[in-house]
Amino acid sequence: MNIEIKKSEKPVKYKYAIGKLEERLEQIRINKRKELIWILEHNEIFTAGTSFKDKEIIDKSINFIKTNRGGKVTCHGPGQLVFYFVIDLNKRGKNIKKLISGIEKAIIETLKEYKIDSFADRNNIGIWHKNKSGQINKIAAIGIKVRKWIAYHGFSINISNNLAAYKKIIPCGIIDRGVINLIKIKKQNYKNIEKNLIKNFLFNIKN
Repeated sequence: MNIEIKKSEKPVKYKYAIGKLEERLEQIRINKRKELIWILEHNEIFTAGTSFKDKEIIDKSINFIKTNRGGKVTCHGPGQLVFYFVIDLNKRGKNIKKLISGIEKAIIETLKEYKIDSFADRNNIGIWHKNKSGQINKIAAIGIKVRKWIAYHGFSINISNNLAAYKKIIPCGIIDRGVINLIKIKKQNYKNIEKNLIKNFLFNIKN
């Protein structure tokens, strides 16, 4: 599969990253560049998707960026793995549902490799974990945008990020569920998790 894969070691500014994704989208559209997977982190920032509502911002003092991705309001920050992509659906049957299903499967299969059970929810997009007491918490957020049948933005997985930041918002507009990270679920080494994510993502968008 002819996809460029890159990883940024230092935090990348949110607006810069989205600009680069949109630039790549236009280059793919005219067959000038390869599709892209880009693994990175952002410094702490709140972003609001196209369906967010003002009431979902609890702390009105925070700065947040309105974006053109799907979804509501979320938080990015150190310790969260951000998996951006620019993927040409013209080559993949123009099937957005299949892409989202592929993302969900890639995350669930990757977490299973770390002995963590998780699940997708048709009514609440993202990947979820249920703890022993039955509380359901979000472990990964998904937000994509499609332009000219090229999909971009992507998803994020909470690994060791600061969960207190989510108290300033209603994450993804859902009030009866929480947010968790992998370290809270199971303390282990997640250093190379992006390699497994990439492997599973490539497999699931191919099939």
